Formats: sequence, structure tokens, C-alpha cells
Amino acid sequence: MATRTIRIRIAEPDDASGLADVHDKSWAEAYLGIIPGAALNRMIGRRGPDWWRRAISSGTRILALDFHDSIAGYASFGPNRASGLHARGEIYELYLAPEYQGLGLGRRLFVAARRELAQQGLDPVVVWSLAENERAIGFYAHLGGIQTADGQEIFDDVRRGRVAFIWSRGS
Repeated sequence: MATRTIRIRIAEPDDASGLADVHDKSWAEAYLGIIPGAALNRMIGRRGPDWWRRAISSGTRILALDFHDSIAGYASFGPNRASGLHARGEIYELYLAPEYQGLGLGRRLFVAARRELAQQGLDPVVVWSLAENERAIGFYAHLGGIQTADGQEIFDDVRRGRVAFIWSRGS
């Protein structure tokens, strides 16, 4: 019987191809029918390996989730970008490749990102999700996030609602 290892670590420039692959697969699956096709394809196309390499090299905080020998997911995080919310930290993105969803790995990645933010003094934490992304909404609600704000994003002249979840210190 083979043993599978799971490790969450700070991403390195050599992870760029694996991160791009997870981004492409997870976004295509998560936003199909939510973000208009042409806009979604442009957004995915902008995030190739070179983009990830530059982001990591410039100091963007990204956790990579390794499952055995492959990158299965990632989370990016840092200071809260919405001044009107009572949160110091923000998880900007948290995605798993579709084949790794539903295994508890997302929760592990979320907890690791919150731990990193807390170590930087960036707590409470906020996460934004598109309102039509029912899987993400359910995930963040299940993790104890309190829905506290809403907003809108525009994709090729199509408005989509978004919601913010906040976790207080220690929650």
C-alpha cells in the first residue's frame, strides 16, 4: 500500500507551473456559468507560469498544498484590501484542483493560511466569494465565517454579486 503525503508550505518560484495548472483547472470548474466565458478565459489566460513566478519572486504570500508529488491547491493572503471591513488580514484566493476537492484539504489549507496571517498580526480575517459560487459560500459558512458585507464585480458588462465572510480572532 502506497503512503500519500500532504504538506502545506510557502510556495517557491519552481512551483509556478503547478500553481498555474491548479489555477486553470479550478477556475474553469468553479466559475463556469458564473463568469461569462470570454472574460473567464481571459482571466485564466493571464495567470500562466511566468505570472506565478513573478508573483512569488515579488513577495506575494502563497501557500502551496502538496499531495504526494503534485501541487493540489494554493492559497494567497495578506493585508485586508477593503478598508470598510473590520479585518486586518485577507485570504485573497483559496483553490484546489477539482480532483482534490471534498477530501478535507481545503479546510487544512484555510487553517494554514489563517495561521500565517495570525503570525503576522493580521487577524481578524476576511474572504470574499462570488455570491453565485454556491460551493464556496457553503465552504466558508461551514468553516464558521460570518457573512458581513456584499458588493459587486463586473465581468464583460455582467454584474455579479460578491459576499464577504469574516472570522474573528480565535474562531
